[in-house]
Amino acid sequence: MRIKPKEHFSSGDMKEFLSFRTMITPRIIQILFLFFVALVVLSGLIQIIAGLANNSLRLAFSGLMMIVVGPILVRIYCELLIVIFRIYDTLREIRDGRTPLNAPD
Repeated sequence: MRIKPKEHFSSGDMKEFLSFRTMITPRIIQILFLFFVALVVLSGLIQIIAGLANNSLRLAFSGLMMIVVGPILVRIYCELLIVIFRIYDTLREIRDGRTPLNAPD
């Protein structure tokens, strides 16, 4: 049985937030993911333009590879960080005797 997320915030949610029981870091990681993907793509484009301006195919190719591989590596890193927080949440639910939210049905 899956527990449905709350539709609205209650005073208990604010209490959990202020006592550091609710993690906001996974949400921040998702925002940082978008920022770093944009940064990697922009850096790759700048590298391609610099490579073409200097007639350096090696530099242009490395910029292209940065655009292709960079977002994948950023995603993997962010997912690993989020997994750490989900493990913590699951362990906390097990400690409290609740069914973990991401338990199989």
